[in-house]
Amino acid sequence: MLVKVFGSAVFGVQATTITVEVNIDKGVGYHLVGLPDNAIKESNYRIAAALSNNGYKIPVKKITLNLAPADLRKEGSAYDLTLAIGILVASGQIKADDVDKYIIMGELSLDGGLQPIKGALSIAIQAREEGFKGFFLPKQNAKEAAVVDGLEVYGIENVTEIINFFEGKGTLEPTVINTREEFYKELDFPEFDFSDVKGQESIKRCMEIAAAGGHNIILIGPPGSGKTMLAKRLPSILPPMTLKEALETTKIHSVAGKIKESGLMSQRPFRAPHHTASSVSLVGGGSYPQPGEISLSHNGVLFLDELPEFKREVLEVMRQPLEDREVTISRAKFTITYPSSFMLVASMNPSPSGYFNDPDAPQSSSPQEMQRYMSKISGPLLDRIDIHIEVTPVPFDKLTETRKSESSIEIRKRVTAAREIQSKRFEAFDNIHYNAQMSSKQIREYCALDEASLQLLKTAMERLNLSARAFDRILKVARTIADLENSEIVISNHIAEAIQYRSLDRDGWLG
Repeated sequence: MLVKVFGSAVFGVQATTITVEVNIDKGVGYHLVGLPDNAIKESNYRIAAALSNNGYKIPVKKITLNLAPADLRKEGSAYDLTLAIGILVASGQIKADDVDKYIIMGELSLDGGLQPIKGALSIAIQAREEGFKGFFLPKQNAKEAAVVDGLEVYGIENVTEIINFFEGKGTLEPTVINTREEFYKELDFPEFDFSDVKGQESIKRCMEIAAAGGHNIILIGPPGSGKTMLAKRLPSILPPMTLKEALETTKIHSVAGKIKESGLMSQRPFRAPHHTASSVSLVGGGSYPQPGEISLSHNGVLFLDELPEFKREVLEVMRQPLEDREVTISRAKFTITYPSSFMLVASMNPSPSGYFNDPDAPQSSSPQEMQRYMSKISGPLLDRIDIHIEVTPVPFDKLTETRKSESSIEIRKRVTAAREIQSKRFEAFDNIHYNAQMSSKQIREYCALDEASLQLLKTAMERLNLSARAFDRILKVARTIADLENSEIVISNHIAEAIQYRSLDRDGWLG
């Protein structure tokens, strides 16, 4: 008897429906074809034990299982349940006339229990698009897949639940979640709040500008000055994610297996890889390409602490994703593109010892050592960072202050208002949503300067020896400062403040 059941394979963040054809004939043998990997080839042992422990069995006949399309490589253990149900229906042990109306996925334990799978959200979206009635998957992934409306999502704990469903012996309720209610319930309770930060008012202002314009930022300062503390609080002042952004972000985390038992992600991601990270772990890849840290921080923040300690080749692979806001991984037979629109926040000490021009420092570095340390970061990478800010240690009187600082929610209101101005400004452009994404053409159009501002910028560039690449960055940041003040034009005050945020462009900064 020939039976067709349906599973799904995930490539990148897109799913492809896999038809599992099960044919049982006279003879003896178990033949699994269609380019399965080792995890799928081992499935017959798990399936045999799971069925045996629940009162069923693999028939002693010639069983042929084909995963179509046969020229597409399949990987992972999530096809266990698909194969098991196919075998039971083909051998006549259960009757399931409408099995072809459902996508079935799940890894089997030896007792018939189900382990969670990766990419449940992408599979559910594809299942709805192709007109499937429902989706059976492990209970741990049910909330994640139930985000997709118009599809019956059944979270099951044991293989007997799906068998009973098809045989009409028991009721199985589909998982239903209120997407909007789930999405908005945690938005106003950030884990890390700017009210915890003592002093550092100028740095908070800088963070606010970076968040409002989506600008990449680098913090330079000695140990203990609060660089990491400030960076961790940046996501709390970014505008709340839209439902579209939340869906994109959840999809990537789902493919990487990072979603636990929650549904839609409501908080912007914050990723902080260690400086020993490889280039593959950062941009993604592997024989079966998985998203890297830059894709997992899509619509959120990627924090690189101790930037010069990262290997130079690791940092260099970020240049193209920072520009294009997506990363393409190519293999011999396929190419996968992951979105990677993130805010880069980097921090570093100004010298190997950690102290810069500090007469009371326990140790100091020579100018040559400092130059060598700074040269680990290439010019093209710094070119993609709009804001450079020096962080100084917090004085004792500020540390002992009892007055509460401004909260993240108050700052976020101003940031969100500035982003709304930018959204209206760039609504005619598909790939531009905030100031940091402006090209030279848009900068000339939206950052027109009066004579006084032009003269100020010219004087600053000559006196501070600012490089040519600083010119566009200053104008982008000035445009964001103007938006925060709800000003239609960029004036000299905005330019003056933006000039302060280009520390590393000044010739002789190390001297």
